[in-house]
Amino acid sequence: MKALYPLKFNPILKDRLWGGTKLGDIFGKPITSDIVGESWEISTVEGDVSVVANGVLAQASLQELIDENSEALLGKSVVERFGTAFPILIKFIDAKQDLSIQLHPNDELAKKRHNSFGKTEMWYIMDADKDANLIVGFNKTVTKEEYQKSIENNTLETLMNYEKVKEGDTFFINTGKIHAIGAGVVLAEIQQTSDVTYRVFDFNRKDKAGNLRELHTDLALDAMDFEKKDDFKVVYSDQKNTVNRMVASPYFKTNYLHLTENKEINVAQRDSFTIYMCVGGKATIANEYGEASLNKGETVLVSANSTKINIHTKEATLLEVTI
Repeated sequence: MKALYPLKFNPILKDRLWGGTKLGDIFGKPITSDIVGESWEISTVEGDVSVVANGVLAQASLQELIDENSEALLGKSVVERFGTAFPILIKFIDAKQDLSIQLHPNDELAKKRHNSFGKTEMWYIMDADKDANLIVGFNKTVTKEEYQKSIENNTLETLMNYEKVKEGDTFFINTGKIHAIGAGVVLAEIQQTSDVTYRVFDFNRKDKAGNLRELHTDLALDAMDFEKKDDFKVVYSDQKNTVNRMVASPYFKTNYLHLTENKEINVAQRDSFTIYMCVGGKATIANEYGEASLNKGETVLVSANSTKINIHTKEATLLEVTI
């Protein structure tokens, strides 16, 4: 078994119609275009498998490491649930323009239609222009017929719930909930490993070839929750130098840490890998096998066979993600 020190990965950068340059400007990602919308930080999505960037395991793929060290890296309980598939996908997103209005199917529907997991996700706002917003859900409970009529009449936006956002705001997006990231928002995203999206409205935009993007209005009908539900805004404590619970879902658990001093975390009984996304400041993350530096906009994976994690910092804000 390999010594599984804290692992960093080369970012997988994705050009998107709505992307910009902030992932390079703010985080120093090696962007090569002015429409980079996503940096996939940890992924085993087919065709987009993360590659180790640091230490003696550099150039190894995450999937190779999982296959060789599944329980040590992921945790016994995680392997029992998910096999050797990495169960979550970690991203940073820069929305220079509005994203399409969309939703994601649940596990049952995604399995039936796409042989995939569903896509439950959460967002942590890292940067937002003045008056930037998100679309999260409907502004009232609607019928399927009302929704379909709004699609036909190009009036869907009048049914949407808009949420103005600022740094630190956090949202949990259940499957079936209609949503969109608004222009001027940079965020950290934690989601189930799935790339299944049903796009229902794209503001009539055309791609560089002059084509409208594909919509999935028929597929979305059976997947959509038409009820107005105020269940998406995450309320959490920002107490310094402690572990503050943000989200506890069947798919992932996320904690918020604002540290102004070193912190040791006992993880001997965790039986899960641990991910740290740095959303402010910088830190060094260490386990018994080694350490990795972490700057704002970077991510590290700590193996499940670690017994304790030491975080060395003068000040850092971290999202801690486990299963």
